[in-house]
Amino acid sequence: MIRMLCKTAYDGTEYSGWQVQPNARTVQAEIESALARIHKGRSVRIHGSGRTDAHVHAHGQMFHFDTELDIPAEGWRRALNAGLPDDVLIRSVVPVDPQFHARFDVKKKEYRYRVLLAPEADVFRRRYTLYMPHKLDVERMRQAGVSLVGTHDFSSFCAANASAADKIRTLFAVDVIENGDELMFRLQGNGFLYQMVRIIVGTLLEVGTGRREPNEVSAILHGRDRTLAGKTAPGHGLFLWEVSYHS
Repeated sequence: MIRMLCKTAYDGTEYSGWQVQPNARTVQAEIESALARIHKGRSVRIHGSGRTDAHVHAHGQMFHFDTELDIPAEGWRRALNAGLPDDVLIRSVVPVDPQFHARFDVKKKEYRYRVLLAPEADVFRRRYTLYMPHKLDVERMRQAGVSLVGTHDFSSFCAANASAADKIRTLFAVDVIENGDELMFRLQGNGFLYQMVRIIVGTLLEVGTGRREPNEVSAILHGRDRTLAGKTAPGHGLFLWEVSYHS
């Protein structure tokens, strides 16, 4: 068997998330369906670097699969894309060691969250940005984000129904970047809990609107209680941007 590692981008608008679910359209199901056709009906399971929720997008989601077919990497990319819908794209395919795992070998992930700050909503960006009609104080959000960098127990920034027992993660960077009429939150870490990025963004937005003080975020973090943090930001502004397997 040969193990292949793939990078994929997708528009999550019309999906119920990455992971296969009964009676729901998912990215994993679409890719596995395309692989089954290439393997003449035989089921092939893919293993992603992680899951994304409903309406969340990806610029660089990674997954691997095992196959007995001897097809060149570029041939795999073309064959998969020929069988996938227009909102899913295989960007690259490379062979890897049979012991490699797309999830367990991850060293760093980067997520980006886009917020639109224009005077009015934009119908052409409504699927990819959160529209905020309120004025935001960027410096206050940057100050608040500093306290999240490092290795911490992120229980306060994790969905209450999350299954992970270990909620300690390391964030390498929490950046708030101004880009024209958009604001981008960029978070880099060694791993992320269920809805962690969206809860952090939702909390920082409350700091930006003046509903919270920047120093409250440190207290929220150390309180280890989801009820202390802000609302979960909607999924459609979030992108899984990059997954790295090197330190």
